[in-house]
Amino acid sequence: MIPRLSVLLGLLLACAVQAASIPGQQAVATAHPLATAAAHRILDEGGNAFDAAIAAAATLGVVEPYGSGLGGGGFFLLRQGGNEGARYRFIDARETAPLKAGRDLYRDAAEEVQRDPAINGPLAAGIPGLPAALVHLADEYGQLTLKQSLAPAIQAAEQGFAVSSRYRALGSFRLEAMRRDAETSRLFLRDNDIPAEGTLIKQPELAQTLRLLADQGRDGFYRGQVAERLLTGVQEAGGVWQQADLDAYKIIEREPIRFASHGYEVISAPLPSAGGIALAGIMQGLESLPPSKTGSVQWTHHLVEMMRRTYHDRAALLGDSDFIEVPVARLVSASYARKLAASIDPDHATPSTALGQTRPFNEGTNTTHFSLIDRNGNAVAATLSINLPFGAAFTVPGTGVVLNNEMDDFAADPAGENAYSLAGSEANAISPGKRPLSSMTPTMLENDQHLAVLGTPGGSRIITMVLLGALEAVDGQPVERWVSRPRFHHQYLPDRIQAEDATFSGEQTAALRAMGHKVELAGRDYGDMQALSWDKKKGEISAASDPRGVGEALVTAPQKAD
Repeated sequence: MIPRLSVLLGLLLACAVQAASIPGQQAVATAHPLATAAAHRILDEGGNAFDAAIAAAATLGVVEPYGSGLGGGGFFLLRQGGNEGARYRFIDARETAPLKAGRDLYRDAAEEVQRDPAINGPLAAGIPGLPAALVHLADEYGQLTLKQSLAPAIQAAEQGFAVSSRYRALGSFRLEAMRRDAETSRLFLRDNDIPAEGTLIKQPELAQTLRLLADQGRDGFYRGQVAERLLTGVQEAGGVWQQADLDAYKIIEREPIRFASHGYEVISAPLPSAGGIALAGIMQGLESLPPSKTGSVQWTHHLVEMMRRTYHDRAALLGDSDFIEVPVARLVSASYARKLAASIDPDHATPSTALGQTRPFNEGTNTTHFSLIDRNGNAVAATLSINLPFGAAFTVPGTGVVLNNEMDDFAADPAGENAYSLAGSEANAISPGKRPLSSMTPTMLENDQHLAVLGTPGGSRIITMVLLGALEAVDGQPVERWVSRPRFHHQYLPDRIQAEDATFSGEQTAALRAMGHKVELAGRDYGDMQALSWDKKKGEISAASDPRGVGEALVTAPQKAD
């Protein structure tokens, strides 16, 4: 009897360990309810998190034409769950510079960099990476066919989606550029103006492009009918794409940035994202500084000074590591973070110019993010973009594909500026086939008790938003707090704290200014974080969508067993 009892207890213990290693629930948080529903549909049909990621990404590209799509790219951070421990991978689907692009792409006869072609029209577009990423996810990680996972996006393109207040706001920002392109105006405007809220937007050409991608895989986009239309449309409008660009495009699987901080392993985006490197510097540096109460003036001062220093490094040192040497190991080390922290004056702001001169530039703010997990603990954090709202405001006729304007994320003039105002250098100069530096920062934090998955759009402010959300997570705050907390940001240049209106009290603002900080209010519509939390000890998942946006987070029990 005793041996049998021992065996029984062993089996029960093994089952308990296995149950603790998988969530048994599924959760999706995206920036649009139709994308959340699409991902859950695929999970319920027997797909895993990676199939659901295809559905979410493709559907977001349909219903958020201002934020992402087949004409853009992005980053996917993957967690493969399992009883023997999680495995993390990073899929780099960032756009690449066309082979005919170079440092002088936007210079006129007088050697002056022209801003308009770097922002509007096909000359502003890098070679898209999202279609290749969707194919790769299906082939290497999914359980369903690409055709099954793309079905919700095709349906959304055919049946249409309703214009939201967010669509109207972002369209208004790009209205002039959208009016300049007949196809963009036809699809996304009404009477050459922003459609009324509730207007149905249908995209039959995009549905057909998605169908060809579903049926033919990579060749359905990068070769054949779609490729021919892309090249004709781009070249006739002044772009420099050629078939060699489409043939050469490849997604790259990279090792994510990983470091220990605040009792967690932080897993985040490697180059060509600056995000993981910056998080490593700020979070590890904060740990080496004297403790201060979260939200206090001293805590804010410490964070701002760490932001200032890591963004200076971003400007001076970072770029596509396939093209330049970047001292990544040193920049993510705890010793380097401590060195940065040691240079902080506890009572006074450091003028950014004291850190060394670079010139300002920036990146587009309109991006999208989703976070999801399946019942087996596979998870995805994905940040996708076409850069500015509606990208280059150029839609290739016959394809429904809105092109990105990610070329503006390069330092078109390493001594000049881009669309907003981050600082740049030769490290991020334009070069054929190169990937522009990005702030997109899909991130996960994990220890034995907890998994946090988060990310957000927001251009250069993405890194600091993810930072603040991550600090809420390690403080044990509920996921709703991660996505809703007031935000502040410093990016070295311009030398100012950008803060949401409700971030600081009057007394706190006065105290920060007395320390030498410039504080500038940035309004409330700042970011659109999507996040989820798995409490392994309780066996519970929670998810939240940023109240600033129109997204939806949903946790359910799976409707179909493996």
